[in-house]
Amino acid sequence: MTVQVLTKERAPAVVQAAVAERDAIQANLLELDGSFGKRLLEGATLSGETKRRWEATAASLANLWEIYSAYSAVVDQAAEAVRGRLGPAELTRITNLLTGPSVQLAAGPAPLAGRDLADSGREDLTVVAAVTRMRRAFGQITEVVSWNEMTGKLDAVAAELGRVAPLAASLGDEALTGNLAAAESELARLRDTLSSDPLSLWQGGPDPSAGTVDTSSADRLRERVAAAVTRVDELVRLRDDARQRIADVTTAAATARAAYEDAAAAWQRAADKIAAEALPAQPLGLADLTARLADLDTLLAAGRWPRLASELDQIERELAAATATSRDAERAVVAVMGRRDELRGMLGAYQAKAARLGAAEDPGLTERYDYAHGLLWTAPCDLTAAADAVDGYQQAVLALGG
Repeated sequence: MTVQVLTKERAPAVVQAAVAERDAIQANLLELDGSFGKRLLEGATLSGETKRRWEATAASLANLWEIYSAYSAVVDQAAEAVRGRLGPAELTRITNLLTGPSVQLAAGPAPLAGRDLADSGREDLTVVAAVTRMRRAFGQITEVVSWNEMTGKLDAVAAELGRVAPLAASLGDEALTGNLAAAESELARLRDTLSSDPLSLWQGGPDPSAGTVDTSSADRLRERVAAAVTRVDELVRLRDDARQRIADVTTAAATARAAYEDAAAAWQRAADKIAAEALPAQPLGLADLTARLADLDTLLAAGRWPRLASELDQIERELAAATATSRDAERAVVAVMGRRDELRGMLGAYQAKAARLGAAEDPGLTERYDYAHGLLWTAPCDLTAAADAVDGYQQAVLALGG
């Protein structure tokens, strides 16, 4: 096939495009050569599937660089030629460089059994063929070296373990430290797999482009460590705030005791004035917390943070409930006393109404009034009977008013 020789006007643009393509290829090859996956595979003692595939990939990478070197030299020759005088000979040379079999590779002779008699052990490619071959090899190589999806996850787990492991050791929680030690062992195992046979983590067959990295083990480890980290942080907060929490519980105990005493005193005052049938149940006594509060200091001194946390939580709940119960009881007693005072006020109001109606001396009303008054001002007061008496007096007064 005859190739049309480049013209003097078109040659510089064609060469410039070839140089730009060469520079892009070089940049991508350098990024591949410096990639984390390539450096790790290159420097690790590999085994299993990864060893087998890396050996083939390393050979492909070496061949890729060999092709690139020969190809780049041809592009440099074209770039050098286009800067000089562009006569027919120069234009023909540039055309041959960029379109002819100018990229010469030392491929080595084929096996003797299938070798052609004229085989020189060299292979000549066009620039286009060289780029095509490099593109295909580049894709296959990047599929192997770009596997390291787990690295970031394991690094994050390692950072968390590094932060909380010393804290856990200072907390004295054997179960927690054992859990973290097991997580560190699992992390080491995964890192070893990542270093020696990372490609064993691929799912979906031997072709990485058709599968994904199996990160389930790293995900499970991250969840396990996250739970342990949460527990460590909780215990550290408890340890740092333990004395304040114990002081708060002691104050809450005093508050609960005071609330009980107020409720008991209010009930006793009411019992002196109101018959027992109308009163709510007598407030229950508050359990003696002296020993349990002393135990908190013992747990604090021993560094038994989980037990201390559990005990503090339980005492706080009990004290809150006891305080609420006592205050409810006091309010109920006050309400009963308020009912007696309300009936007294109502009796006085209807007495005044009877006087306005001119019935202040009415014997029947006076008898009803005296009966209700006697009930309300007798201690202890029968509140139910007093309420009925006041209601009867009220109805009698209202009847007088028509």
